[in-house]
Amino acid sequence: MRSTSLVLLPRVVLGIVSATAVACPATASPQTVPADSSVVERSFPIDPEAAPRPEAQARRTDERIAVDGRLDEPAWQESALLTGFVQSQPNPGYPATEPTVVRILYDARYLYFGFMCYESVPDQLVIQSLELDYGGRSARDFDVVAVALDSFLDRRNAFLFHVNPAGAMRDAQVFDDSRIQNVAWRGVWYARTEVSDSGWTAEIAIPWTTLRFDPGRDEQAWGLNLLRRVRRKNEDSYWAPLDRRDPLHRVSKAGTLFGLRGLRSGYQLLVKPFGLMAGSGGRLVAEGERGKDWDAGVDMKYGITPRLTLDLTYRTDFSQVEVDQEQVNLTRFSLFFPELREFFLENSGVFTFGDVSERNFRMGVSPRDFTMFHSRRIGLTDDGRRIPILSGGRLTGRAGAFEVGLLNIQTRAAAHGLPAENFSVVRVRRSVLGSSDVGVIFTNRQATGGETPGGYNRSFGADVDLRLLDHMIVNSYIAGTLSPGVDGHNLAWRLSAAWRDRLWDISALVRELGENFDPGVGFVRRSGLRHAYATFGAHPRPRLPHVQELNPYVEVTYITNPESVLETRTITLGLGSEFLDGGILDLELDDRFERLARPFQVRRDALVPPGAYTFREAVARYGSSAARPLAGSVSWSAGGYFNGTRNSVSAEAVWRPHYRWSLELSAQRNAVRLPETAFTADVYAIRLGYAYSTRLFGRAFVQYNGATDQLVTNVRVNFIHAPLSDVFLVLTERRDLAVDEVLERVLTAKVTRLVSF
Repeated sequence: MRSTSLVLLPRVVLGIVSATAVACPATASPQTVPADSSVVERSFPIDPEAAPRPEAQARRTDERIAVDGRLDEPAWQESALLTGFVQSQPNPGYPATEPTVVRILYDARYLYFGFMCYESVPDQLVIQSLELDYGGRSARDFDVVAVALDSFLDRRNAFLFHVNPAGAMRDAQVFDDSRIQNVAWRGVWYARTEVSDSGWTAEIAIPWTTLRFDPGRDEQAWGLNLLRRVRRKNEDSYWAPLDRRDPLHRVSKAGTLFGLRGLRSGYQLLVKPFGLMAGSGGRLVAEGERGKDWDAGVDMKYGITPRLTLDLTYRTDFSQVEVDQEQVNLTRFSLFFPELREFFLENSGVFTFGDVSERNFRMGVSPRDFTMFHSRRIGLTDDGRRIPILSGGRLTGRAGAFEVGLLNIQTRAAAHGLPAENFSVVRVRRSVLGSSDVGVIFTNRQATGGETPGGYNRSFGADVDLRLLDHMIVNSYIAGTLSPGVDGHNLAWRLSAAWRDRLWDISALVRELGENFDPGVGFVRRSGLRHAYATFGAHPRPRLPHVQELNPYVEVTYITNPESVLETRTITLGLGSEFLDGGILDLELDDRFERLARPFQVRRDALVPPGAYTFREAVARYGSSAARPLAGSVSWSAGGYFNGTRNSVSAEAVWRPHYRWSLELSAQRNAVRLPETAFTADVYAIRLGYAYSTRLFGRAFVQYNGATDQLVTNVRVNFIHAPLSDVFLVLTERRDLAVDEVLERVLTAKVTRLVSF
C-alpha cells in the first residue's frame, strides 16, 4: 500500500545520497525507497544542461537471472543503485515526483536492467497498448521506462529499448545525436513486467549479439541514459538530466556506464526465411498476377565488423505492410507518401540527403519537399501498386571516421508493363568537428529490360551539416541529375542556418532547384524555383494556469521562378501552446500570394485559370491529452483558395476502454467553392485494434475517399511465435463504390522464422 511517509517526503531530498541507507529488495514498499548510490548531493532546481553527467557501474554475475519482472534474485540486491532522476517536464530541473530505482547486471550472454518504479497510485498507470512498437503510437502516450545505450561512446549513436507496464516493447536506433531515428530496427531482447500495490517493475535482458560494440576492448565504457515517464502527470524524468526539448536519445548529454569486461559479441549472423500463400483478384490486378500463388524468399543480416552490417534479400515480399492512408490533394504538386516497408526503413537514416528537417527547429522545408533517396521509388508504382523485387543488398555502418551506405536492388518486370530495373545508392559521410559531418551521395536508376534497356537516371550531391556553439546548426547541399536527352537546369543547392536555445527559435534558408532537376530514386515536390525562408519565434514558459510552454512565431516564405518572377509568398503569424497535461493548441493566420502560369486542375470538373491570386486563411488545431481513455484532436481552417474559398475541418478520436482494445475514428471534410463550381473532398477512416497478448494482435483499417469514391479495407493479424519471427494473415481490398467493383483484393498468409548464429 502507499506509504504516508512517501506522501510527506519533500521533493528536495529525493535523489540525495543517504550514507546510512542499506540496499533493500527491489520489491520493497515505498517507505523504504533505497538511497541513491550514483549521484552527489544536489540543490534543486538544477540546470539540466549544466549539471554533471552521472556515472554508473554494472556488476557481473554468474547467477542465473530469470526474466520474469520480479527482480528477486540475490544478485539484484547486491548491485549498485541508480536513482536521483530529474524532471525534464513539467518542472525541468526538479526531482522526479515518483521515485525510480535502477540496477544493472551482466553475464556472458546478456546485459540486464532492473527498474523499480514506485507509484503512489498504481491503479492509474496509463498503458494503452500491448502491441510491439506500441502499434505505431508515440511512446509519449503512456507510462514507460527506457534505456539508451551508446555502445561505442561516440556521443552520436545509440540503441533504444522501451517497455510499458504491460510488457509491450519498442526498440530503435538513433544516429547523429538524435537527428535521425530508425524506428524500424528490431533487435532480439527480452522484457517482463509486474504491477504491484507499490508500483511496477521491469526486467530487461539484452543479448550481446543484439548490440554492436568493440569486442577488442577488454573493459568497456558506454554512454547511458534512463527514462521514466509518468503519463498521468505528463512527467518525464531522466537519470542524466535533460532539458524538456531534448529526447532520451540526445546521447551527447548522456551519462557513462563502466564495469563491462570480457564481452564477446558472437558471429552476428541472422537468417530469416519466409514462405507465403496468396490469392489475388480485381480489375487493377494484372492478368498474370490473378488467382492463387505461393512464394518464398530469405533475408540475411551479417555483422562484417562491429560497426559494419551487410543485409541481403532474395525475392523480397512486403505483403504484411499496412496500406497507405488516403489523402486529399488540393495542391498543384505531388503528394508525399511515407515508406512503410521494414527492409527499406531499417538503417534508412544513413542515406538521408536533401531537405532534412531538424528536431526542435522550424526549418521551412522537410524531406516531403526534396529527398535524394526516397525508397518508395523502388518496388512501387506512383499509384502504389507493387513491382516484384528479385534481390538486393545493403551495406551500412562505420569504417573508421566514415559512415557508409551502399544499396543495390534489382526489380523484375511488372505485369502492368514496367521493365526490370536496377537501383544503386552510394552514401559516404565523415565526422568533423565532433558532432558535424560532410558527405557525398550517388544514385543510379537503370532499366535492365523492356523496350528501352540502358535508359538511366543518375543523381549526385555533396552536403555539410555543422553543429556550432551548442545551439546552432548550418545545413548546405549541392546536387545534380543526369538523364538522356536532358541538358541544363538540372542542379539544386541549399544554404540554411538555425539557432534554437531554451527561449529563441530563429532560422533562415535559401535554396534553388532547376526545372530539370529530377532524381530518379528521390522525391521533389516542386522544381524550377528559387526559395527564401525565415522565421523568428520564442518558447517562453510562463507561470500561467495549466500552460507548459508558449510558442509565438512569424514565418515568411518567398518563392520565385528561375527568372525571379514571384510565384508564391506566404506570411504566417502563429501561436503554439502546450499544456501541462500534454494537450496542444495551435493558431495560425496565413497571408498568401500565388501566381499560376498555367491552369491548375483541382479535379476533373474544377479548374483554376492562370493569374495572380492573393488570399488569407485562418487555422486552428487542438489536441487533447493522449493519456485519457478517450482522446482526440480537431483542426479547422477557413479562408480564400485562389479565386474561391475553402473550408476544411478534420477530427480524430481515439477510445481505449482497455489496453487490449482501441478504436480510432478520423474524418476530413474539404468544402471548396470556385466561380464555376463547388465540391467537397472527404476522407473517412476507422481503425479497430485488439491485442490478446504482447505476441498476438490484430487490426482492421477501413478508409473511404470521397474524391475517388473508393473504399479501402485492410485487416491484419500478427502472431510473434519467436523473437523476430512472425505469422501474418492479411486481407487488403480496394473497391470502387460508384460501380460497386472490386479494383484489387489480396489475401495473404505469411510465415517468417529468424535463425541466429
